[in-house]
Amino acid sequence: MANDHFLTLSCPDKPGIVHAVTGVFAGEKVNIIDLQQFSDPVTEKFFMRVHFGPTPTESPEFLRPHFEKLAGEYDMTYDIRPVAQKPKVLIMVSKIGHCLNDLLFRAKTGQLPIEIPLIVSNHPDFAPLAASYGIEFRHLPVTKDTKAAQEGQILELIKEHDVELVVLARYMQVLSPTLCEAMSGKIINIHHSFLPSFKGAKPYHQAYDRGVKIIGATAHFVTADLDEGPIIEQRVARVDHSLSPKALVDEGSNVESQVLAAAVKWYAERRVFLNGTRTVVF
Repeated sequence: MANDHFLTLSCPDKPGIVHAVTGVFAGEKVNIIDLQQFSDPVTEKFFMRVHFGPTPTESPEFLRPHFEKLAGEYDMTYDIRPVAQKPKVLIMVSKIGHCLNDLLFRAKTGQLPIEIPLIVSNHPDFAPLAASYGIEFRHLPVTKDTKAAQEGQILELIKEHDVELVVLARYMQVLSPTLCEAMSGKIINIHHSFLPSFKGAKPYHQAYDRGVKIIGATAHFVTADLDEGPIIEQRVARVDHSLSPKALVDEGSNVESQVLAAAVKWYAERRVFLNGTRTVVF
């Protein structure tokens, strides 16, 4: 797949988009390997993901004039990037490490097509784990009074390392509206409940108090509204009356790791599109 690429696009829905896009590839004699599309009748927006290739050269620039023209005609936002290009991901974590450990292992073994240049934490606990993977670790403590300065450092690190995506792998701090806006659509959080149920702190204890029969986890984009961002993936596990709050936490940690890894993988594979307060996931 050395010369394979992804095309992702969205625009107001209207007739002729599929014909126009596929016509570009046919005209340039470039093979479409996989194509997915969705027309939302509510928002009246159109979304498409195309895996195409191989191209005659490593660069797909010969296609860009065609799509610049289509962008003007259809009010289209589009992106073309190589399949082999891994997004740079900054992982943020506090003192609970199962999601961090899972992401590091999956990235190391090639299960996740991402590059992790940096781990940031408000606690020093996982510096040895980061070192074992040869990844830079930054301990950035935070208090109410230092939050703005700490997040300023995070934004500087994002710029310095050319980070595309921030993953909150059980980072137990609420991000400010400033950081949320600066990285809008580029921060994924794992919440340890099946949203919209049991928002906020200690959701497993809330679930225990309610006697639920399923627990779950939700990966979502972060917005300034706590645990309200567009949902990317959710999964559940069955539980019963015999499980203590700690047992629910242990059971839920497996689901959290799976859900977060799936969301990050789909983002890296250009499968996730924002659609207002919702997502389209191909």
